[in-house]
Amino acid sequence: MGAIYILWLRELKRYVRSRPQVIASLAQPMLYLLVLGFGLGPVFQKAGQGSYLQFMAPGVIAMTILFSSIFSGIALLWDRQFGFLKETLVAPVPRLHIMIGRTLGGATVATIQGCLIAIICVIAGFRPVSLAMIPVALLFMVLIATVFGALGTSIGSTLQDMQGFQLIMNFMVLPIFFLSGALFPLAHLPLVLSIVTSLDPLAYGVDGLRAVLLGASHFGMLLDVTVLLIVAIAFLALGARQFSRIQI
Repeated sequence: MGAIYILWLRELKRYVRSRPQVIASLAQPMLYLLVLGFGLGPVFQKAGQGSYLQFMAPGVIAMTILFSSIFSGIALLWDRQFGFLKETLVAPVPRLHIMIGRTLGGATVATIQGCLIAIICVIAGFRPVSLAMIPVALLFMVLIATVFGALGTSIGSTLQDMQGFQLIMNFMVLPIFFLSGALFPLAHLPLVLSIVTSLDPLAYGVDGLRAVLLGASHFGMLLDVTVLLIVAIAFLALGARQFSRIQI
């Protein structure tokens, strides 16, 4: 368990040292929040759906966590390139502990990023319906971060270079985000699109955040938690399998 803690702490230290990158990583979510939130607000309000900023804020929080957690797999390729990964793998600790420590570290960083965006959302005008539900919202943020942190680690364990990782991430991340319902309601969609969105794990994370922050849910909070837990376990198992196959 000591290896898990050390690697988790190392990811946090890496995050603290990269303050310029942290600020830059918040730019895209803020762009979505401010430009779309205020730009499409009048259209959304005329459609009788209320405040668009209020609606999309949970989706922007989930998007921040998605991007931060899944791209934490890049650090695995970076460590492989500069030899730190080799030093870690030859240590007398199970590789499963190494994988879990890295994944939890990336998930923790992603959750912190999500909290920072949540604060920005509040400053911009977002208001949760109940402050008592904020700890539950934090739980959903941790689940989202764990799901996609494990996915990023499993993909990073498979690839050999950063170019391949960037291609796969761009191919996966944008569809995952846009099909999650972060920017549009999931009700009354065409059948095909409704089926596709129901297969997106992030859709359940966004729906769970809306359930606790806005009191509105499409799938139901219990189903949201169940799906995220199952997918997190599946991706952690996949990540552990792929990580154990890394050649020194």
